[in-house]
Parts: sequence; structure tokens; C-alpha cells
Amino acid sequence: MPDSGFRMTRLYHPSHHVTDLREAEDWFERVFGRRSHPMAEMTKNAPASKGYPTDYSTFTPINDVLFDTIDPKRYVLNGIQRYASVDTPHLKGFGWYVDGIAEAYRSLRNAGVGMVGQLDEPAEGDDPPTAPGSPMPIFFTVPEDAGLRYEFLPQIPFPLDHRLAEGWELPPVSADDPLGIVRCSHHTVLTDRVDRALRVVVDALGGRVIHQGRNEVLGADSTYVHLSDAVFEYAVPDAGTAGHADWTLKAPDDTYHSITWEVADLDRVAHHLRAQGVGVRTRTDDTLIAEPENALGIPWGFTTRLTPGDPRDAA
Repeated sequence: MPDSGFRMTRLYHPSHHVTDLREAEDWFERVFGRRSHPMAEMTKNAPASKGYPTDYSTFTPINDVLFDTIDPKRYVLNGIQRYASVDTPHLKGFGWYVDGIAEAYRSLRNAGVGMVGQLDEPAEGDDPPTAPGSPMPIFFTVPEDAGLRYEFLPQIPFPLDHRLAEGWELPPVSADDPLGIVRCSHHTVLTDRVDRALRVVVDALGGRVIHQGRNEVLGADSTYVHLSDAVFEYAVPDAGTAGHADWTLKAPDDTYHSITWEVADLDRVAHHLRAQGVGVRTRTDDTLIAEPENALGIPWGFTTRLTPGDPRDAA
């Protein structure tokens, strides 16, 4: 278990790489009923950081999640495009706000997890790297050691993060919400090395395994971890499944596959998705999976039941 000198305070945001930001913004407004906010909104009344682009990213608030959509072609720092371009949209990764970030960095180092700074320079020494031209600590895990490129930064003021407003609480389901979303149920990561993932999220960061079992909808053996304010499914998909095909795109690294939402009514979800031209890949008594081809490349999940052992189930 990690030292008590740090705390993972909140999931920062999922990152999604797309070919067209405007198309993604329109899709979220039409299908999720949520307006997106370009990063440039933060600097319209103040100068941007010198040399830092503000046109590559847009943020969509969805209840307890801040969703970040990125056009990799526009993310250029020091004249270098930092993320590879994509031909089709795909989830990329996620990270956390951390209180006591230096101690979290040291805990990961002690666990043998390699890390890099924002410009992909190797993180060395006892102190975490900082943002270019700034004293703010920020670092990322190396996928070879962690499975994914996880991001870590302190909880700084961030105008586009609705959850940082004073007194913010998870809102009740809105009658105007076309999908009837309650909250995020869990994030699904595909892997063939669950032990590698658990070394990071449990051993180094202090997460807790809350459930293990079959996910028949996905066709996988899954381990669920509660860390900070979210649940993460680390799933080993069966050969021949859509999940296995998605995992092979990044293998031997892990693949951030999907996000599942707890909703009030599956019929409401199914009716709205069909009305918006989004197909349904799978449906059971308590779960529905969207077709990624017309859902920004994501097989979004919708469920009326949280994972067994989820501590939020009693909230």
C-alpha cells in the first residue's frame, strides 16, 4: 500500500482522440444533450501561456465526469505534434488530481513504474517533473510499465471543470436529460496483464479491488477497482470478441475501451439512441451497449445496476 502522504482526490478526465472536434461537439449536444466547452474559453479574457495551444481540446461535463476530446493534429508543443494522428476516434487514457503529488510520484517509482514529463522527457530523481515553464508538477506513466499512459497533476483551479465549483454535488437525474444519466458506473480497460494494472492502481495508488468475475456482455474475465471517486474495470477479453479485437490494436499495452453510465431507464436510452441514429450492439435486462461506429468510436455502456461491491451503491 502507498504512503499516507498523498490522496487521489478525483478522476481528472478521460481523454478521447478524434479527427474532428466540431463533429464531436455536435454529437455530444445531440446524443448526450450536453454542450461542450473549447479550451480556448479559458483564455478569452486572459492571455494564453506562451507557446501553448488552446485549439486542440474541448471539454464536455457529464454529471460526475469531465470528458476531454482532443484533436492530436492540433496538439503541438515546441514545434512537435505530441500525440499520433488517428484515422478513427478512440479513447486514449485518463488521470487523476492528486493531493500530495510528490509522494504519489515516489510511490509509483518505488513500485518500479517508469514515468515521463509533459514533453515525454524521462522522469528521474525524487521529485516529479513540472510543466514546461511552470512549477506545477505533472507526469505520466509509461505504458510498458503501467499498461496505459496515466496522468497525474495537483488539483489546481480549472475553470472548465464543473465539479470544482464550491459546494458541487452529483445532481439528480434531470427530466431534460435524453439519456437519464445518474453517474459514471465504470471505465473499462482491456488487458492481458491484470497484475501490471493492479501494481499501479492498487499497490502504488491505494485503490481497492471490489469485485472479480465474468462480464458476459463484454465476453471477459474482469477485475473491478475502486480508486478515488471512480470504478475501473480491468478486463481480459475472450478471443473472437469485439473487445479482443479492440485490445489487439494496442497490445501489448492496455486499451482504454469504454465508459459505462448508470442510468434511470434503459428503454429511455434505447429510444433516444435510435432516434439519433446510434445503433445498439447488445442489450440485456440491465445493460445496453452502443455501436461504436456511430458513437464517436466508443461502445458506450448504459446500465441500471452498479458493480457489486461499489461503495457508491449505498449512497
